[in-house]
Amino acid sequence: MSFRLGVLASGRGSNFLAILRSIEKGELDAELCILISDCEQAPALEIARQRSIPAKYIRYSKKDRQVFEREAAVQLENYACDFVILAGFMRLVTPWLIQRFSRRILNIHPSLLPAFKGLKAQAQALAYGVKISGCTVHIVNEELDGGPIIAQKAVEVRSDDTLESLSARILVEEHHLYPKAIRHYGEKLLKSQVMA
Repeated sequence: MSFRLGVLASGRGSNFLAILRSIEKGELDAELCILISDCEQAPALEIARQRSIPAKYIRYSKKDRQVFEREAAVQLENYACDFVILAGFMRLVTPWLIQRFSRRILNIHPSLLPAFKGLKAQAQALAYGVKISGCTVHIVNEELDGGPIIAQKAVEVRSDDTLESLSARILVEEHHLYPKAIRHYGEKLLKSQVMA
Protein backbone atom coordinates (compact mmCIF):
# COMPACT_ATOMS: atom_id res chain seq x y z
CA MET A 1 0.00 0.00 0.00
CA SER A 2 1.97 2.99 -1.29
CA PHE A 3 1.52 6.50 0.00
CA ARG A 4 2.76 9.95 -0.86
CA LEU A 5 4.96 11.97 1.48
CA GLY A 6 5.61 15.67 1.75
CA VAL A 7 8.54 16.66 3.96
CA LEU A 8 9.19 19.85 5.93
CA ALA A 9 12.84 20.34 6.89
CA SER A 10 14.96 23.18 8.21
CA GLY A 11 18.48 21.78 8.16
CA ARG A 12 20.84 19.07 7.01
CA GLY A 13 18.15 16.60 6.02
CA SER A 14 19.64 13.44 7.52
CA ASN A 15 16.24 11.97 8.43
CA PHE A 16 14.90 12.98 5.01
CA LEU A 17 17.81 11.10 3.43
CA ALA A 18 17.21 8.08 5.68
CA ILE A 19 13.58 7.96 4.53
CA LEU A 20 14.66 8.32 0.91
CA ARG A 21 17.16 5.47 1.24
CA SER A 22 14.53 3.28 2.86
CA ILE A 23 12.27 3.89 -0.15
CA GLU A 24 15.10 3.13 -2.56
CA LYS A 25 15.81 -0.17 -0.77
CA GLY A 26 12.14 -1.16 -1.02
CA GLU A 27 11.69 -1.09 2.77
CA LEU A 28 9.17 1.75 2.63
CA ASP A 29 6.52 1.69 -0.11
CA ALA A 30 6.15 5.43 -0.53
CA GLU A 31 6.96 8.32 -2.82
CA LEU A 32 8.70 11.47 -1.65
CA CYS A 33 6.67 14.05 -3.56
CA ILE A 34 8.09 17.36 -2.33
CA LEU A 35 10.50 18.80 0.20
CA ILE A 36 9.72 22.23 1.65
CA SER A 37 12.16 24.24 3.76
CA ASP A 38 11.94 27.46 5.72
CA CYS A 39 15.72 27.93 5.31
CA GLU A 40 16.93 28.96 1.86
CA GLN A 41 20.36 27.37 2.36
CA ALA A 42 19.18 24.15 4.00
CA PRO A 43 21.25 21.17 2.84
CA ALA A 44 17.99 19.19 2.70
CA LEU A 45 16.94 21.25 -0.34
CA GLU A 46 20.10 20.28 -2.18
CA ILE A 47 19.66 16.59 -1.31
CA ALA A 48 16.16 16.72 -2.81
CA ARG A 49 17.31 18.52 -5.95
CA GLN A 50 20.13 16.01 -6.49
CA ARG A 51 17.53 13.23 -6.36
CA SER A 52 15.13 15.08 -8.71
CA ILE A 53 12.57 15.55 -5.93
CA PRO A 54 10.69 18.85 -6.12
CA ALA A 55 12.23 21.20 -3.54
CA LYS A 56 10.83 24.54 -2.50
CA TYR A 57 12.00 27.27 -0.14
CA ILE A 58 9.20 29.25 1.52
CA ARG A 59 10.07 32.28 3.61
CA TYR A 60 9.06 31.98 7.27
CA SER A 61 8.01 34.89 9.46
CA LYS A 62 7.44 34.49 13.19
CA LYS A 63 5.04 37.44 12.97
CA ASP A 64 2.67 35.43 10.79
CA ARG A 65 3.47 31.72 10.73
CA GLN A 66 0.38 30.94 8.69
CA VAL A 67 1.82 32.72 5.64
CA PHE A 68 4.40 29.92 5.44
CA GLU A 69 1.88 27.23 6.35
CA ARG A 70 -0.74 28.30 3.83
CA GLU A 71 1.76 28.27 0.99
CA ALA A 72 3.18 24.96 2.20
CA ALA A 73 -0.34 23.49 2.38
CA VAL A 74 -1.00 24.51 -1.23
CA GLN A 75 2.16 22.69 -2.32
CA LEU A 76 1.42 19.60 -0.22
CA GLU A 77 -2.12 19.40 -1.57
CA ASN A 78 -1.00 20.03 -5.16
CA TYR A 79 1.23 16.97 -4.83
CA ALA A 80 -1.62 15.00 -3.18
CA CYS A 81 0.50 14.14 -0.13
CA ASP A 82 -1.01 11.57 2.19
CA PHE A 83 1.31 12.51 5.04
CA VAL A 84 3.40 15.48 6.15
CA ILE A 85 6.73 14.38 7.60
CA LEU A 86 8.64 16.77 9.85
CA ALA A 87 12.34 15.99 9.44
CA GLY A 88 14.34 18.45 11.48
CA PHE A 89 11.71 21.15 10.96
CA MET A 90 12.60 23.64 13.67
CA ARG A 91 9.32 25.55 13.80
CA LEU A 92 6.16 25.18 15.84
CA VAL A 93 3.23 24.03 13.73
CA THR A 94 0.06 26.05 14.23
CA PRO A 95 -3.40 24.60 14.90
CA TRP A 96 -4.39 25.68 11.38
CA LEU A 97 -1.96 23.26 9.69
CA ILE A 98 -2.60 20.54 12.27
CA GLN A 99 -6.32 20.67 11.51
CA ARG A 100 -5.71 20.82 7.77
CA PHE A 101 -3.75 17.55 7.92
CA SER A 102 -5.40 16.02 10.96
CA ARG A 103 -3.53 12.93 12.24
CA ARG A 104 -1.37 13.05 9.11
CA ILE A 105 1.59 15.10 10.39
CA LEU A 106 4.40 13.02 11.92
CA ASN A 107 7.51 14.12 13.79
CA ILE A 108 10.57 12.47 15.32
CA HIS A 109 11.97 13.79 18.60
CA PRO A 110 15.33 12.89 20.21
CA SER A 111 14.02 11.69 23.57
CA LEU A 112 11.69 9.08 24.99
CA LEU A 113 8.60 11.24 25.17
CA PRO A 114 6.92 12.43 27.29
CA ALA A 115 10.34 13.12 28.85
CA PHE A 116 12.41 16.09 27.66
CA LYS A 117 10.11 17.89 25.29
CA GLY A 118 11.18 20.87 23.21
CA LEU A 119 14.64 22.02 22.20
CA LYS A 120 17.95 20.46 23.31
CA ALA A 121 16.36 17.22 24.46
CA GLN A 122 19.69 15.40 24.52
CA ALA A 123 21.22 18.10 26.75
CA GLN A 124 18.16 17.89 29.02
CA ALA A 125 18.66 14.12 29.35
CA LEU A 126 22.33 14.50 30.26
CA ALA A 127 21.61 17.29 32.75
CA TYR A 128 18.92 15.21 34.44
CA GLY A 129 21.23 12.19 34.68
CA VAL A 130 18.96 9.59 33.09
CA LYS A 131 20.45 6.21 32.18
CA ILE A 132 18.20 5.66 29.17
CA SER A 133 17.22 8.15 26.47
CA GLY A 134 16.24 7.56 22.85
CA CYS A 135 13.88 8.82 20.18
CA THR A 136 10.14 8.94 19.57
CA VAL A 137 7.97 9.16 16.47
CA HIS A 138 4.64 10.82 17.25
CA ILE A 139 1.59 12.36 15.63
CA VAL A 140 1.75 16.15 15.78
CA ASN A 141 -1.03 17.82 17.72
CA GLU A 142 -1.43 21.22 19.35
CA GLU A 143 0.70 20.30 22.38
CA LEU A 144 4.46 20.65 21.86
CA ASP A 145 5.86 17.11 21.42
CA GLY A 146 2.65 15.88 23.04
CA GLY A 147 0.87 13.95 20.29
CA PRO A 148 0.11 10.21 20.38
CA ILE A 149 3.25 8.08 20.27
CA ILE A 150 3.69 5.77 17.28
CA ALA A 151 7.10 4.23 18.00
CA GLN A 152 10.11 4.60 20.30
CA LYS A 153 13.67 3.33 20.47
CA ALA A 154 15.74 3.37 23.65
CA VAL A 155 19.40 4.42 23.70
CA GLU A 156 21.66 3.84 26.70
CA VAL A 157 23.21 6.95 28.21
CA ARG A 158 26.83 6.08 28.99
CA SER A 159 28.80 7.47 31.90
CA ASP A 160 31.29 9.12 29.53
CA ASP A 161 28.71 10.51 27.11
CA THR A 162 29.02 14.04 25.84
CA LEU A 163 26.23 15.95 24.14
CA GLU A 164 27.84 15.12 20.79
CA SER A 165 28.27 11.37 21.43
CA LEU A 166 24.77 10.87 22.80
CA SER A 167 23.19 12.94 20.01
CA ALA A 168 25.08 10.93 17.39
CA ARG A 169 23.90 7.56 18.76
CA ILE A 170 20.32 8.76 19.04
CA LEU A 171 20.47 10.05 15.45
CA VAL A 172 21.53 6.62 14.19
CA GLU A 173 18.42 5.13 15.80
CA GLU A 174 16.23 7.94 14.41
CA HIS A 175 17.34 6.94 10.90
CA HIS A 176 16.22 3.34 11.53
CA LEU A 177 13.04 4.13 13.42
CA TYR A 178 11.45 6.91 11.35
CA PRO A 179 10.98 5.01 8.05
CA LYS A 180 9.61 1.95 9.89
CA ALA A 181 7.19 4.06 11.91
CA ILE A 182 6.00 5.89 8.79
CA ARG A 183 5.34 2.56 7.08
CA HIS A 184 3.43 1.03 9.99
CA TYR A 185 1.37 4.12 10.74
CA GLY A 186 0.70 4.85 7.09
CA GLU A 187 -0.52 1.34 6.40
CA LYS A 188 -2.73 1.37 9.49
CA LEU A 189 -4.28 4.77 8.73
CA LEU A 190 -4.85 4.16 5.03
CA LYS A 191 -6.40 0.75 5.68
CA SER A 192 -8.81 2.33 8.17
CA GLN A 193 -9.79 4.92 5.54
CA VAL A 194 -10.40 2.23 2.94
CA MET A 195 -12.60 0.29 5.37
CA ALA A 196 -14.54 3.37 6.46
